[in-house]
Amino acid sequence: MGKNEVKNGMKRREFLKNSSRFVAGSVLLPIGSYPLLSAVTPSLKEKSVPEILLNNGISIPMLGFGTHTLKGAACEQYVSEAISVGFRLFDTATIYGNEEAVGAGIKRSGINRKELFVTSKLWVDDSGFDSTIKAFETSMGKLDLDYLDLYLIHRPRGDIKGTWKAMESLYETGKIKAIGVSNFEPDQLDELMTYAKIKPAINQIETHVFFQQPAAHQYLKQHDIQMEAWSPFAAGRNDIFNNQTLASIGKKYQKSNAQVCLRWHFQRGVIAIPRSSQKVHMIENLDIFDFELDQNDMETIAALDLNTTQFPEWG
Repeated sequence: MGKNEVKNGMKRREFLKNSSRFVAGSVLLPIGSYPLLSAVTPSLKEKSVPEILLNNGISIPMLGFGTHTLKGAACEQYVSEAISVGFRLFDTATIYGNEEAVGAGIKRSGINRKELFVTSKLWVDDSGFDSTIKAFETSMGKLDLDYLDLYLIHRPRGDIKGTWKAMESLYETGKIKAIGVSNFEPDQLDELMTYAKIKPAINQIETHVFFQQPAAHQYLKQHDIQMEAWSPFAAGRNDIFNNQTLASIGKKYQKSNAQVCLRWHFQRGVIAIPRSSQKVHMIENLDIFDFELDQNDMETIAALDLNTTQFPEWG
């Protein structure tokens, strides 16, 4: 996020200054056929983030905090601040090089570990049964946690079969509450499920208003695998925070482009993990549960789909 975020009909900072609409206590918000659980709100000043059940019965917040590119002491501070305003889902990865900082931020916040849902990911260099076990233990040491809520295969490369067997073993011992994948195509998931004893709980992929992936979305729904969006704002590409279509929709609800995007993900039943280094934006990102996009809004946003990745360099 950066300077371009402020021009969307209403500046992000202006909106937060004028808005005092915070939801207190627990909420139950339906998303189509998705079973939602109310989340516990630690303070009346904090938003309550609805949760969804994964295919193994554990619950996960529908909105979380991404940490890609956040490093060192700054990352520690941002994680602690995100917890203070109400985030409970945190996403990191071995390749991000910030697991230690994320763990330090959790400790700094003083929150009870049981209130958090922490995700990390195995990088391709560590694929294979033995390497996966070793990489997981390394990650746990850096995070300084006793267990991980979710562990993902970061990319579909290397010895996927050996890696999945190791992850199933870790899951069965209780060291991981759920296992899944990231950046997998439907055919790659089909192959994995030919030998998997445990179905992936999540597939974390690129999806945002410019790359909506309806076919993947439908496939994952049919197979009871939860879709999770990395970079739900497309990392600000295509001037998303100034997009006039989103701004026009947001004006109806006195919401920013960012909030419209996050609400759109939520109503599709997709978990989003936006990253922010400013507390005011963290608070804004949580303030999406007091309005609902109508069918016309959803169809208008559907027309923004460019049907191609906005991160070709990450292919």
